[in-house]
Amino acid sequence: MITNAVRQALHNGQHQVGTWLSLSSPTAARFMARSGFHWLTVDMEHSDCNWNTAATIFAHIADATCTPLIRVPSISHENAKRALDLGAHGIIFPMCNRVEQAELAVASCKYPPRGTRSVGGSQHALNFQCSAAEYYQKANDQILVVVQAEHIEAVDRIEQILAVPGVDAVFVGPNDLLASMGKTPQMDCDDPEFIDALNRIRNAAIRHGVAPGIHVADATAASQRMSEGWKFIAISSELGMMNQAAAQITSQLKLAPQKEIARY
Repeated sequence: MITNAVRQALHNGQHQVGTWLSLSSPTAARFMARSGFHWLTVDMEHSDCNWNTAATIFAHIADATCTPLIRVPSISHENAKRALDLGAHGIIFPMCNRVEQAELAVASCKYPPRGTRSVGGSQHALNFQCSAAEYYQKANDQILVVVQAEHIEAVDRIEQILAVPGVDAVFVGPNDLLASMGKTPQMDCDDPEFIDALNRIRNAAIRHGVAPGIHVADATAASQRMSEGWKFIAISSELGMMNQAAAQITSQLKLAPQKEIARY
C-alpha cells in the first residue's frame, strides 16, 4: 500500500499546497493533477458533482501520483464511507463546530476498533495500489482527516475540537468565518477580530500537533500564510484560475468591460 504523501508530510511539519476542484470535470482534473500541486480536493459541498464523477476524478488524480481529497457535503458516516470507498485519500469535513462533530469525522474514517467505518468497496484499494485485504489492514494510518473551522462557534471551541485524537489538520474557510462574525465574506481582510480568530486557530493547531490550513486567493497570499506558520494551503480553484487567466487576456486586449466572475 502506498503512503499518503500529504498526510505524512503534514505530520512532518512540511507545507502541502493544493487547490479546489469545482467544475465536476474529470478532464480538467487530469490536467490539474499534473500541474505540480500536492493535492486536489473535489468540492462536493458547493458543486454539482455526483459520486460517480467523484470516483472517476479520484482515480485520475491518484494515477498522476497526486493526492485525491474530497470536501463532503456535511459531517456524516454515510458521506465519509462513500467518499473513502470510492478512492479518496482524505476528507475535509465542513462546518465542524463542536467536539462531537470532530469525533464523528474521525470515527467515520477509521475501521474498528478505532472507529465505525464499515468494510466494503473496491476502488479504495486501487487508488492506494494494493489489495483490498492490505487496504483494510493499513487504511487507518493513511486516511487524512481534516476538520474545517469556518464559524465563530468553532473558534470558541477550537482547543477542544483539535484535542480529538485522529484529527490531522484544521482548515479555515475565510468566507464563512467572516460571515459567521457578521462581516463581509472575502478571502482575506485586516479586520482585528478576524485576525484574532485566525491566530487562535493556528496557535491551537500547533499546540495539539495538528496542521493548520487555510484557503487563499493566490500564490502571493499563500506565501504570506506559509510564513505565518500555516501548513495546509488551498489556492483558489481550477474555476478561479481559469476565470482569472481569461480575464487577464481579455482585459489586456480591451475586448470588453470586465464582469464579476467566480474567483475561487
